Amino acid sequence: MADESKAAGAARKKALVPKDAATLLILDRTASGVSVLMGKRRDDLAFNPGAYVFPGGRVDAADGLVPAAVGLPEPLEARLIDRMRPKPSRRRARALVVAALRETAEETGYLVGRAGAGFAKAPPDGFAPFVEHAVGLDLSLVKLVGRAITPVKRPRRFDARFFAVWADDAVAHVPTSPVPPDNELSDVRFVPLADTGTLNLPRMTVIMLRELADRLAADPDLSRDLPAPFFVPRGENHRRETI
Repeated sequence: MADESKAAGAARKKALVPKDAATLLILDRTASGVSVLMGKRRDDLAFNPGAYVFPGGRVDAADGLVPAAVGLPEPLEARLIDRMRPKPSRRRARALVVAALRETAEETGYLVGRAGAGFAKAPPDGFAPFVEHAVGLDLSLVKLVGRAITPVKRPRRFDARFFAVWADDAVAHVPTSPVPPDNELSDVRFVPLADTGTLNLPRMTVIMLRELADRLAADPDLSRDLPAPFFVPRGENHRRETI
């Protein structure tokens, strides 16, 4: 019985190790300001039900092996590897960006990449829309705007990286077909940054929107290689560091 109890405790500990995750903020520049693509999570989902979020999700094991037309810039790769646990690697850093692009395509229909680039070899099924529309992955298009780890006592924990990309520079194709009704996100739309406060938002989404506003004030085109905020859990709160 004691051995079973120890095994159960070990399983619980293992389950609470934060999983790599990535999300993408697609930004649209208009005359009235910057808007960001968001969607409403289904009410029956266990994690943040009914909240408005950016598209994204967990990293798949195959994401680090998907061929890209353009790879990660060295400064971005270094920031992604910084304090990566366990076993930091270039492949994991690459997988984070690939996952953000894949999840965005799955949840919103937006294909972020390079038109006409294609793939050197066949990618996994999750990249079928990219293949169909001849959109290759360009990992140099995204900018790191933040990282956050879920507090320790939560039932689901993620080590999430938040990336941003400009819609007019990077969205190579937008399908006309509607997003499937069983998709995790509904009401997918561009929301002016000034109006995001009217939505039901997770706490970390609010924080990242604030960080994005500060970043845009200092770097309006997101063209500079600047440190990104890293929110490390301390109890149920976070301590802000930088990477």
